[in-house]
Amino acid sequence: MSRQIQSLGALLLLATWTLTAPGRAAAAGAGPDGQMVWAAHITLAPRWLDPGETESAITPFMVLYAIHDALVKPMPAGLTTPSLAESWSVSPDGTSYEFVLRQAARFHNGDPVTSEDIRFSFERYRGGAAKLLKDKVREVQVVDARRVRFQLKEPWPDFMTFYGTTATGAGWVVPKKYVERVGDDGFKKVPIGAGPYRFVSFTPGVELVLEAFEAYWRKTPSVKRLVIKSVPDETTRAAALKRGEVDIAYFLNGPVAEDVRRTPGLTLTAVRTNGVFFLDFTEQWDPRSPWHDRRVRLAASLAVDRQAINEAEQLGFAGVTGNIVPRHMEFALPIDAHPYDLKRAKQLLAEAGYANGFDAGDFTPNPPYFSMAEAIGGYLGAVGIRTRIRTMERAAFLSTWGEKKLRGVVLGVQAAGGNAATRIEGLATRSGRYASGVLPEVEDLFQRQAREVDRRKREDLLHQIQRILHERVVFAPIWENGFIRGVGPRAEEPALTLIPSYPYSAPYEDLRLK
Repeated sequence: MSRQIQSLGALLLLATWTLTAPGRAAAAGAGPDGQMVWAAHITLAPRWLDPGETESAITPFMVLYAIHDALVKPMPAGLTTPSLAESWSVSPDGTSYEFVLRQAARFHNGDPVTSEDIRFSFERYRGGAAKLLKDKVREVQVVDARRVRFQLKEPWPDFMTFYGTTATGAGWVVPKKYVERVGDDGFKKVPIGAGPYRFVSFTPGVELVLEAFEAYWRKTPSVKRLVIKSVPDETTRAAALKRGEVDIAYFLNGPVAEDVRRTPGLTLTAVRTNGVFFLDFTEQWDPRSPWHDRRVRLAASLAVDRQAINEAEQLGFAGVTGNIVPRHMEFALPIDAHPYDLKRAKQLLAEAGYANGFDAGDFTPNPPYFSMAEAIGGYLGAVGIRTRIRTMERAAFLSTWGEKKLRGVVLGVQAAGGNAATRIEGLATRSGRYASGVLPEVEDLFQRQAREVDRRKREDLLHQIQRILHERVVFAPIWENGFIRGVGPRAEEPALTLIPSYPYSAPYEDLRLK
């Protein structure tokens, strides 16, 4: 479908809503106004328009917070703030969660959000942690049009963490009737959501254009039009910000970030996100691979000067760590990173039989963190671990990594929300989307903690898992990400610091122009 046809379809949807929606702002000058433009650091993918395909990653939420809405979601008020649901409750035995929907919640075509839409959205969900969620949920019951009940097979303390945070997209709601009419492919071409902004047009890999949905239940957005542009080159993003062509530029680092910080009228802002960068040794599970030897993995970790790269790449905003779970998350175990020790790294390689090093093959970084990968690759090369940087665009990278097709070393990052359990599930369990292998004792501990209702005992089990992953050097964590953004002079409220640990603008309805 051409961009023009997509735009026409969206305009017809708007016309339908204009004729049917109650309470729509009509007073002249009272509605949204102006336009804000983002320069995004990644290539926008069509599947991020559909909550049903949400990966265990933070990237899709850049779009979801605009077009769609969830029963509960991270907001300025808290990690699981009631949204499409005005309230929720849990049964005394912990096996039933009931949500009461808002009467004012409507989709962009004017249809009310109903319990049937909630059940339909959950049942069609096939993204991150989908198997775990569906294994735990016995039934989704439609009590009436405004009440829906999730009946679990057994008490599961993490239901709301997996369902109601950015750990997954399972709680984000799509209109059942519309999806059934147009199909999954049609929905990605012209999505209808219940969020603060309507879809206008999408050119894959180029830009997404959105327009304010004035009947959004929480508030009428202040800004009329949003444009998210794919600008993969960092210097181009910064130049567009300096020329006033964009209002917010994501992912600025090193000299480019310093230049923005020195430019009058521009603001540099960084946030310590949920994201942790780490080396994923995907071949460690193969007894024939050098990575199968713990000494080799430890040598690679000791070879990296994390703080030096932090200063060069992230102006020191990142937090060096030895754990894949960020320190601020619930049930996190603070673990210091392995120290930079070139001598010991070489000694370990010699003990493992690789005194002259070895060819480690591909080194694939999460896009667009290519310069970070080059720096790490240089440190690995200094001890004889020779790699070749393999670059991909982000949507393809996440798909290939999730399909367990990446070989060699991966510079991975996980920035989805939740707690220690959600992070471990995605990376180190049998159901994990990005788990290239699993330690049996970790799987056993994970299943035990999922059934444990005593909080202190759960914490102990999750701490055991984190210690095992660290001691076995299953991963080599690098740092907790310090995501740097540049803001232009037109943005009065860029919404970059409203949701704790979230890297992008949100809630979009809180945006304001000067």
